[in-house]
Amino acid sequence: MTNRRFILAAALAAAVTGCATTPTPVSVADTIATNPQLSTLNSLVAKAGLSDMLKGTGPYTVFAPTNDAFKAVPAKTLDELGKNPAQLKAVLAYHVVPAKVMAADVKNGKTKSANGADLNLSRAGTFVTVEEGMVETADISATNGVVHTLDRVLMPPKR
Repeated sequence: MTNRRFILAAALAAAVTGCATTPTPVSVADTIATNPQLSTLNSLVAKAGLSDMLKGTGPYTVFAPTNDAFKAVPAKTLDELGKNPAQLKAVLAYHVVPAKVMAADVKNGKTKSANGADLNLSRAGTFVTVEEGMVETADISATNGVVHTLDRVLMPPKR
């Protein structure tokens, strides 16, 4: 009986060890691509031609609007962005900071986005806001930066 328990325990341990694999670190672009909540963002990043940048060396911080955030954007606005790749790229680049900014490192104030416009960042305890958006899930690590999911799509200021 003791041998059976030992063999069963050893087999179970081997099965668990064999099944449990450590996730391979991936880029910010791949992190977005593998998150089901960010599928709309992922398709727009590809359409705007930003995938290669977000797979680059970085570091990058992406304040990533969720699918629900995109649902709140008027259909007319999304349609216009779909027809204007330069404008789409500018809007998406407004969600990217060319530095790695973990939630605990957020300083209240302005920081430059990848499109050159200022973003207002704020932190109160564990709550982080970007412009009028709230970070829902913070600190999703990637090899070249970090992703924070955001509850809204940010529109850059008119220039």
